[in-house]
Amino acid sequence: MDIQKLLYIDRRIIYLLVAIGALIPIIRPIGLPVVPTAPVKGLFNKIDTLGPDDAVMISFDYGPSSEPELNPMAAAILRHLFIRKVRVLVVAIFPLGGVSMAIQQLERVSQEFDLQYGVDYVNLGYKDGGQAPMKAMGVSIHDVFPADVDGRPTDEMSLIQQVVNYDDIDVVISLATGVIGEWWANLINAQFGVDVAVGCTAVSAPKYYAYLRSGQMIGLLGGLKGASEYEKLLIDRYPEARELYGKPEEAKKSAITGMDVQSIVHVIIIAFIIFGNTMYFALRRSQRR
Repeated sequence: MDIQKLLYIDRRIIYLLVAIGALIPIIRPIGLPVVPTAPVKGLFNKIDTLGPDDAVMISFDYGPSSEPELNPMAAAILRHLFIRKVRVLVVAIFPLGGVSMAIQQLERVSQEFDLQYGVDYVNLGYKDGGQAPMKAMGVSIHDVFPADVDGRPTDEMSLIQQVVNYDDIDVVISLATGVIGEWWANLINAQFGVDVAVGCTAVSAPKYYAYLRSGQMIGLLGGLKGASEYEKLLIDRYPEARELYGKPEEAKKSAITGMDVQSIVHVIIIAFIIFGNTMYFALRRSQRR
């Protein structure tokens, strides 16, 4: 057997196998086991205690480059809040596409429920200044956002009339890339005492565990894995969520399907690593003879 020939595999074969491995779960979701972890349960359990008299602020602090990981997370959290009939205020602090991500996910999810804009939810849009508007909302949300994303006066909306500042907010959730999620934890939680949770890209997740352990955050969703865990909790708890994610078009967009794709591709890559190393050591042994 010519081991050197075995070592040479046309890269197009590898690309083809990876493409097939990625397509299979999209065409027919596999549903590999998902085990929710404590940081994800922290946020889920908190929202599960809320109802129509409560309010949650979601800050879309990410742009298009992070949407494969954070869009499924945003959709799952919004669905959970709307199922619980919690009032939702959406803002954007991230300048590079945060408001467009918010519009996209609200349009997608809100149509699944019987909701009234300005009463059940509102999209306040983007505000420049980073930490400055974040702190100012501790005094008055209306003063920071006198108009919503479409320019409609917020003082005419019952939601903004009732939710004046952080005293009326039960949880702030930052879906973040970069440093903005840390601002919510070390500034807003510390100064105003409001509960904070963060959903972030997988590469950013490790830095947030310090805030989680210190009690500055009540929950953390890290990347596609965190999003899939939240979806799993939602599907197991609510039949309406199970029905939503059971639709083929939603199943293909879900984080659980995304994790199937990621897991299969990782298995293919690991198999090639094992194969390459096995052939390498076999070649070395053959050359010594």
